[in-house]
Amino acid sequence: MASQNPAEEENSKQNWSLQDFEIGKPLGRGKFGRVYVAREVKSNFVVALKIIFKEQIDKYKIHHQLRREMEIQTSLRHPNILRLYGWFHDTDRVFLILEYAHKGEVYKEMRKKGHFTEKQAATYILSLTKALTYCHEKHVIHRDIKPENLLLDHEGRLKIGDFGWSVQSKSKRHTMCGTLDYLAPEMVENKAHDYAVDNWTLGILCYEFLFGAPPFEAESQADTFKRIMKVDLSFPSNPSVSLDAKSLISRLLVKDSLRRLSLQKIMEHPWIVKNADFSGICL
Repeated sequence: MASQNPAEEENSKQNWSLQDFEIGKPLGRGKFGRVYVAREVKSNFVVALKIIFKEQIDKYKIHHQLRREMEIQTSLRHPNILRLYGWFHDTDRVFLILEYAHKGEVYKEMRKKGHFTEKQAATYILSLTKALTYCHEKHVIHRDIKPENLLLDHEGRLKIGDFGWSVQSKSKRHTMCGTLDYLAPEMVENKAHDYAVDNWTLGILCYEFLFGAPPFEAESQADTFKRIMKVDLSFPSNPSVSLDAKSLISRLLVKDSLRRLSLQKIMEHPWIVKNADFSGICL
């Protein structure tokens, strides 16, 4: 793999086409299309090519959402955010040229291990907190942080990978969006929301990383909603999870969004300070 990324070159060509890439193995598939590993022919640079079918874009009326996702992700430059280098289209498809995350989804790693050690969980939470601090400074709310949207590069560094529900806004929003188990109470109750929905999700993820399942999981969607609205939080008896970890989770999963721990305070929390690898790389 060449170290030179064609999208970073000063005289980078903007008019990409499928002829510029050799397509390799499939990496995954979603509701709207598929992702393949690909190599840019001229530079040998390896990328992930996300292929979205225009028929699906029309069917689900996601033109605006897709354009917003592409504009936001292209503008972000952070070591814990997956790069979107560019895009092109043909008659039937839209192609997104993405950074290739060699080790795949955090979700798959978690399913394999059951749950993470405190060191690994704290490092992931720290990486996410750094990335979200950067996003929030740019007025970007992610709104769909979950293990399936988190990827790992060849060094095991965490990258936020999907900005499909993200929005760039200085004012409160009203759209209910995201994934059921990770929704903040204000979203479930259809109230206006802001950046604090991402802070809530960090609490959900921290719990899931350590205990192997999200905290408000229930038999039905209605029951999950009820548990979220009541903040029906309890911790399984797991002696390997410290009181400091539970303290961080409890201070993030707070119904009043103004009282949730700030991103700065997460980075200063004793559990993060004691456990996280501050280089941002998990070994």
